[in-house]
This record gives sequence, C-alpha cells and structure tokens, in this order.
Amino acid sequence: MKYLVSFGRFWWNFVVGDDWIAAALVIASIGATAALAAGNIAVWWVMPVAVAIVLYVSLRRAITA
Repeated sequence: MKYLVSFGRFWWNFVVGDDWIAAALVIASIGATAALAAGNIAVWWVMPVAVAIVLYVSLRRAITA
C-alpha cells in the first residue's frame, strides 16, 4: 500500500505541482478541444490560445505573489 500512495503522490506533484490553477486550466483546455472536435469544428487554434492564456495567468499570479 505504501508504494501505491507514493505513486499517487508522485503523479499529483508531477501534474499539479505548485500551481493547481494552471493544471485545472490545462485540463479545461483539453476538454474544450475534445468537445469542439466532437462537433466537427476545426480546433487547431484552441491549444495555442489556451497555452497563451495559461501562461499569462500563471505569470500574473507569480508576479503579484
């Protein structure tokens, strides 16, 4: 059981890390891309825009902290 807990903690720290908001925005971006793609919409532009937004939010939080 100890190994399972350690494995879970590793992945939590790897994915979420210090900024849970950035991780949540990335997951929301992937979900939005999948939802739009399911509607037969060209979604090549979603992830570049999402990366710019996540970067802006993350840097803005780091500057004001």
